[in-house]
Amino acid sequence: MDSSILIIVLSLSVLISYAFDLFSSRFKTPSVLLLLLLGILTRQATAYFNVQVPYINAILPTLGTLGLILIVLEGGLNLELHGDNLSVLRRTLLASLLSILGGTLLMASMLYLLLNDSFYHCLIAALPFSIISSTVTVQTVANLSSGQQTFAVYESAFASILGIMAYNFLLLSRNSVLGAVWSFTRDTLVMALISLGCCFLLLYLIGRINHRIKFLPIISVLFLVYALAEINHLSSLLLILIFGLFLNNTELFIRGRLSRILKNDLFEKELEQLKNLTAEGAFVVRTFFFLILGYAAIPSTLIDMDALIVGALFVGVVVAWRWVVLQLTYRGPSGPLLWIAPRGLITVLLYLNIPEDLRLLGFREGIPILVVVLSSLVVMAGVLGGKKIMNDE
Repeated sequence: MDSSILIIVLSLSVLISYAFDLFSSRFKTPSVLLLLLLGILTRQATAYFNVQVPYINAILPTLGTLGLILIVLEGGLNLELHGDNLSVLRRTLLASLLSILGGTLLMASMLYLLLNDSFYHCLIAALPFSIISSTVTVQTVANLSSGQQTFAVYESAFASILGIMAYNFLLLSRNSVLGAVWSFTRDTLVMALISLGCCFLLLYLIGRINHRIKFLPIISVLFLVYALAEINHLSSLLLILIFGLFLNNTELFIRGRLSRILKNDLFEKELEQLKNLTAEGAFVVRTFFFLILGYAAIPSTLIDMDALIVGALFVGVVVAWRWVVLQLTYRGPSGPLLWIAPRGLITVLLYLNIPEDLRLLGFREGIPILVVVLSSLVVMAGVLGGKKIMNDE
C-alpha cells in the first residue's frame, strides 16, 4: 500500500473515532459499537475492491495488550486512596471480586451443561466474560449521580486487575490447585516488590529528567518491565496498577525529606501531563483495536444462532448477578448502575489468549464480539431509560 494512502487511512481512523466519541457522549451510544461496525464495513469494502490487509491476526493481540496496559495505568492514575474514599474502595473492590467469581461460576456452569466439556475448560472460557470494561463504563456514567459515577469507575478499575489475576491463577492451576496457590502468592509478592522499586525509580526520573521528551521513555520502561514479567508468568499488570496508584497518591507514600528528594515543584503539573498522555494513548490504541477486531470478524459467525443464544444468555446472567452484587455492596438506589456492565477489550483479549489446548470444544468464535455488542446495547438502553426517568421527575 502507498505510504500516503496509509497515512490517510490512519488519520481518518483517529478522526472518525474521535467523532464517534463525541457522538457517544451526546447520544449515549458506546463508541465500541460504532468502531466494530466501521471495521466490519471496511472489510466488506476491501473485499469488494480486492485489497488485502496483512498481519491482522498478529497485530490484534499486540494492540490489545498495549491498550490493556494503558487502560489499567489510566485507571490507577485516577484512583485516590484518601480516607474519605476508603469505604467506597472497600465496597467497589468487593463488588468487582463478587462479580468476577459469581459471574464466572454461573457462566461456566451454563457452558458445562450446554457443551459437556471439562468444568476447568468451562471456567477458562467463562472468566473473560465476567470482567466489566472500564473504558465503556467511563464513557457512559456522565449522567449518573456523583456517588454512582465513583462506584462504577472504581469498580471497573478493580475488575481489570482482579480479572487478569484470576485468569493467571486459572492457567497456573491446570495441574495442581495447591501448587497454583503457592506460585500465585509467591509471584504476586515478588511482583509487588518489583513494582515498588520501579515506582521509586520512575518517580525519581520524573523529577530529574529535564529533556523535553520525558514521559515516553518512562512509559517504555513500564512496557519493558511488563513484558519481562509476562514472560516469567508474573502478575505483570500489578506493576502498572501500583505505579498509577503510587503517582496519584504520593502524599501517602512519600513524605518529609524523601519528598524533597524524589519530587519537584512541578510534579503536580507533570502528573497531569502524564494523565493526558496516557488517556490519549489509550484512546488511539483502543480505536485501532476495535477497528481491526471488527475487520477480522467473520460475518457468518455473528449471525450464528447458537452464538446469539449463548451471547444473550451470558448478558442475562451478567445483569441478573449484577443485581445481586449491587444489593450486597451498593448503598442507596442502584438505578442505572444495574445496566452498566459492559464487556470490552479485556474480554476479547483474554479470550484470544486462551491456549489452544485449553479451548472449549464447541464454543462459537463469534460469542466474544456478540457479548461486547449486546452488553453495550444493554448499557445504552439502561442509560437512556435512566435519563428519561430523571427528566420525567
